[in-house]
Amino acid sequence: MGKVHEKIDGRLRAFVEAQPMFFVATAPSGPDGHVNVSPKGIAGSFVVLDEHTVAYLDLTASGAETIAHLRDNGRITLMFCAFEGPPNIVRLYGRGRFVTLYDEGFDELAALFPETRGARAVIVVAVDRVSDSCGYGVPLMSLEGERDLLPPYMERKGVDGQADYRRLKNRTSIDGLPAFDMDPDRVH
Repeated sequence: MGKVHEKIDGRLRAFVEAQPMFFVATAPSGPDGHVNVSPKGIAGSFVVLDEHTVAYLDLTASGAETIAHLRDNGRITLMFCAFEGPPNIVRLYGRGRFVTLYDEGFDELAALFPETRGARAVIVVAVDRVSDSCGYGVPLMSLEGERDLLPPYMERKGVDGQADYRRLKNRTSIDGLPAFDMDPDRVH
């Protein structure tokens, strides 16, 4: 049922770009850390850059596991499921890197996304394996709409408030790995 593809093109590209939600999975090196799976779903937060490269906007939120795991080993998998229409699951496996709001190149990458309020980084994935499978076990579900909560929440915090929040919640992973520790310390 499953098939491995050489690249992200045609039908696969159209499919992943059309999905309102996708999942990101990462894990630390070694046997003791926690595997992380995060749902992503703000409209326009995912782009296909070319046949072997994708990116998504990483917003300031309560954790920074993906960044911690990318710092540790770079491994990442993105999964897209059809909840409407014909069944399908597409997985993009690869090596990820992050470009933070403090890094050169962030503004250029962030310009690819329509919504950037609260952005802390862009995750860029060099895809080395593309596969799809039947998705027969994925339920049919309808999208009611976007939850317009996270970007406005971060916007209300302002630049300094977002940095304070990241310093409090994002410096380390749940396993104690360095995560988003790039915000400069505030001098009072």
